[in-house]
Amino acid sequence: MTGGPVVAAPAPGRGPDEVTARRRFVTVSFLFWFPIGMSIATGVLLFTERGMGLAAIAGFYAVHSLTAAAMELPTGGLSDVIGRRPVLAIAGLLNLAAFTLIGLGAAGWAVALGMGLMGLARALSSGPAEAWYVDTVHAHGGPDVDLRTGLARGSSATSAALALGTLLGGGLPWLLGLAPGLGEWLTDATGGLVIPLSVPALLGALVEVVFVLYVLSALTEPPRSRTGVRGVVGGVPAAIAAGLRLGARDALIRRILLTASAAGAALAAVELLTPGRAAALMGTAESGALVFAGLACAGFLCSALGSQLAPLVARFAGSSERAVLVSLGLVTLGLTLLGLTAHAMSALATTVAVTGYGLVYLGLGAAGPNENDLLHRRVDASGRATALSVQSLSLQLVAAGAGLGAGALPPGPLPWLLAATAVLAGALLWVRRAAPAKPLPDAVPRTETDGSAPVSAHP
Repeated sequence: MTGGPVVAAPAPGRGPDEVTARRRFVTVSFLFWFPIGMSIATGVLLFTERGMGLAAIAGFYAVHSLTAAAMELPTGGLSDVIGRRPVLAIAGLLNLAAFTLIGLGAAGWAVALGMGLMGLARALSSGPAEAWYVDTVHAHGGPDVDLRTGLARGSSATSAALALGTLLGGGLPWLLGLAPGLGEWLTDATGGLVIPLSVPALLGALVEVVFVLYVLSALTEPPRSRTGVRGVVGGVPAAIAAGLRLGARDALIRRILLTASAAGAALAAVELLTPGRAAALMGTAESGALVFAGLACAGFLCSALGSQLAPLVARFAGSSERAVLVSLGLVTLGLTLLGLTAHAMSALATTVAVTGYGLVYLGLGAAGPNENDLLHRRVDASGRATALSVQSLSLQLVAAGAGLGAGALPPGPLPWLLAATAVLAGALLWVRRAAPAKPLPDAVPRTETDGSAPVSAHP
């Protein structure tokens, strides 16, 4: 893409090598998502304990989603203008403020502000870490270096962080309740600001401090041209416009964006409909919530396993494109099994449904690294984070619409089967192979001396 700031690439062999870059990318991925995982199990219960109704809680989550969607492209462009490290550090600081507000806030405005800040941090973080990893590996090993292994491990680290965080976040309030009077003492000693359910969010704030310090110390970047406020304001819209042109110019990127939309439909159905099925199976909301926490953890672990298997799937299938096709086929099968067992409560039907749930996350985990391997070979360093933001935006917008649609449909097989149809349509996009990607001219290590923008890397 053109129009981005000039980035002086390091000379061959300079900067972190591939193994070091991979390790740092994995660590950053884990540290960012671990506190978010801790907040998953207790979020709704914490707000309820603070005396907030279900409508208000739904509004809080809407603030998060709408903020993330609205800021996805502007923040992706910001990363391409000022660099990956500062944007990730800002995301960590925003999450630090968000978890503090959520953990201590007893007023609705404080919680809403915290959720908005978390949505902004989510938008800021959607591309820079992965873009930093790909930039670094390309600079060290050239444009043809393998990306799938590092992308797979980063995705696995994200899933593992969510799984471990969900277990820890759900278990901490329970552990505090085992000690007689400890929860009451904590509440009284802080004047009601801290209650057992708020402890995971406050611990998440502490983890964000570690995240910011690690980002600033470990994610070294080549120097960029000095960019003032006017340059940032002018460069971001240009990066956004270039990102929006991606799908129109390149058929392969268009497939990737449509596939992300299909994944959004799948995730919306699973996240919206599974808690109700768990509650119906167990008979009470409380026991259903406990079962769902365990199931969500298992889903994240399946996603991590799928990500680890992504390079193997690509070798077995013959290419990253075929690997996406196979992986989305697993997702379609999983959603179909969940749909066919929607009205059944027998042990066999429950086993089939749990298997389907695992297949959904396994397939999504295996598809992601292979999709992104293809994406990074189509875009250059000046627009890499923006491309990832466009991909994330495609997923989030369709997930929001699919969630509203699934909630309006009568309970039963239909919502699940419609989601399965959407994923199947996404899988069929990969039956025919796309034209080979052209080499990335600016991925070859070089030093810019004439001030010109990088050459476009896609047709």
